[in-house]
Amino acid sequence: MGRAFVYVILGGGVAAGYAALEFTRKGVSPGELCIISEEPVAPYERPALSKGFLLPESPARLPSFHTCVGANEERLTPKWYKEHGIELVLGTRVKSVDVRRKKLLTATGETISYKILLIATGARALKLEEFGVDGSEAENVCYLRDLADANGLVNVMQSCSSGNAVVIGGGYIGMECAASLAINKINVTLVFPEVHCMARLFTPKIASYYEEYYQSKGVKFVKGTVLTSFEFDSSGKVMAVNLRDGSQLPADLVVVGIGIRPNTSLFEGQLTLEKGGIKVNGKMQTSNDSVYAVGDVAAFPVKLFGETRRLEHVDSARKSAKHAVAAIMEPKKSGEFDYLPFFYSRVFGLSWQFYGDNVGEAVHFGDYSSGTFGAYWISKGHLVGSFLEGGTKEEYEAIAKATSLKPPVEDLAELGQQGLNFALTISKKPQPALPIEVSRSTSGLVLEKPVYAWHAAAGLVLTASIAGFAYWYGRRRRRW
Repeated sequence: MGRAFVYVILGGGVAAGYAALEFTRKGVSPGELCIISEEPVAPYERPALSKGFLLPESPARLPSFHTCVGANEERLTPKWYKEHGIELVLGTRVKSVDVRRKKLLTATGETISYKILLIATGARALKLEEFGVDGSEAENVCYLRDLADANGLVNVMQSCSSGNAVVIGGGYIGMECAASLAINKINVTLVFPEVHCMARLFTPKIASYYEEYYQSKGVKFVKGTVLTSFEFDSSGKVMAVNLRDGSQLPADLVVVGIGIRPNTSLFEGQLTLEKGGIKVNGKMQTSNDSVYAVGDVAAFPVKLFGETRRLEHVDSARKSAKHAVAAIMEPKKSGEFDYLPFFYSRVFGLSWQFYGDNVGEAVHFGDYSSGTFGAYWISKGHLVGSFLEGGTKEEYEAIAKATSLKPPVEDLAELGQQGLNFALTISKKPQPALPIEVSRSTSGLVLEKPVYAWHAAAGLVLTASIAGFAYWYGRRRRRW
């Protein structure tokens, strides 16, 4: 028993939906494309799960956040897939993949073959048991990775109104869930081992602003320690959390957000892996030319950094999916994926955006008391990263463009004084129409150099010389 498709997308997350939309725009025919997903619903926007889905009033529910509304595109409901002749194979786990034979085997025993496979398997949430702590199966211990997790969390939230919640982890999931729980009038304590929240991105100064804001909303912070065990009641529910520093916190609800791990197990030993994910080139193509990978699972070359990285964010999933499909459908027209890393979050009444890389020296700017502030990161004399809280659409676009241009920065003090005006000015400057030569410095930073007239002249001379030699050599060959 089996089915065959020209294109198969393995995974039903954000990237799968955006890839499907791009396939239709590039002219895929009805019956050629199939999406296989373990989830029982069509692809949806995962960011909604830690934001609108958890709100106490008018919470987001499907079909309102099916992809691709996150990028202001049309909403891809099950009806949309049917109208475009795209097969949705939902609630189906793939047991194995044979890349050489281009076949997938589902848990039910069905074989699905393909000509081109697009891997969009994403990542799974790390479990406490992987760190030596038992208790994940307790009904009031929640993770947040998919719709089933979100439904479970909402059910527990509703049963412990005005109760105590302990959130484990100070990253994206921890911060966004803590905010949502506080909005639901639940007493929240956020626990993490780092010295401040969002340690992978925030500077201490930026982090202190958000921690103070959260505290003003009733959220407590316990930093520099980790969960070691739970206390359970007679029914098996968690009633307290034990920490390494010896303290104990009462808990009616525990939310765990301690990181993710890419879903690569089906391809180990078949495709090249790197940075914990599946290595791809600038066209999102793996070590097998009939297989592509996108989203959280893909490790791809980031030109801004001059190295391969794996980025865990919805924007990367959306854009890498679209680029991969363009490379599949129009290989001669598509270039290398030139992505500016972008991260964002919205909590309470706050909203921040970050572009680029947070390496080098951070230069803070803005008025923290007004709620509009930010930072630039300078490495090897160039702007490589920008962060802004409370900006306008124009200001966010300005820091994005400025970061992508990587302008030189000589005076850090002056940069701090200019603040947002630096990005606004840089972004409005007309760019030279000269051709651009891209080179990589030893630091890995991509530098752009204008190609001057003498370069062009030298190129013409070289081209003419090669052409002359080719003509002479061709005539000699004919005589031989």
